[in-house]
Amino acid sequence: MALWDRFKQSAQTMQSQLTAKKNDLKSGAFRDASMAMCALVAAADGSVDQAETAKVAQLISANDVLQNFDRADLERRFYAYANQLSADYQVGKVQVMQDVAKAKKKPDEARAVIQIGIVIGGADGNFDPQERAVVREACFALGIDPAEFDV
Repeated sequence: MALWDRFKQSAQTMQSQLTAKKNDLKSGAFRDASMAMCALVAAADGSVDQAETAKVAQLISANDVLQNFDRADLERRFYAYANQLSADYQVGKVQVMQDVAKAKKKPDEARAVIQIGIVIGGADGNFDPQERAVVREACFALGIDPAEFDV
C-alpha cells in the first residue's frame, strides 16, 4: 500500500474515532484547543495564507465532530488564532500553543485535538513535514507521545 493510501486510511480511521466520541467532546477547552490546532496547521509553514485559512475554515464547518459548537463561533475563534499567528508567527505560536495545552487535563480531548490536527492537515492530500512538525509540537504540549499518532 502506498504511503498516501496508508495515511488516507489512517485519517479516515481517526475521523471515525472522533465521530464516535462526538458526544463527549463538548467542553470549551476542547473547542478552543481544536481551533488553535487548526490555526497552527494552517500556518505550519510560518505564514498565514488567506486561501489556506479559508479552506481550513470550510473544513472546520464540515467536520461532524465540531458540529457540537456554533459554526460562527468556531470560525471567529479560528480566525482570531490565525490572526495571532499572522501578526508575529513566533510569538503567536507560543500563545496559540498555550491554548492547545488547555486540553491536557482530559486525555480523550487531548488526543481528539491531535486527531483533528491530523485530519485537517491531511485534508488537501498532503500532510507535509511542517504540518507534521506542528502536530508533533502539540503532542508534546499535551503530554502525548507523538509516536502514538506516527507524526
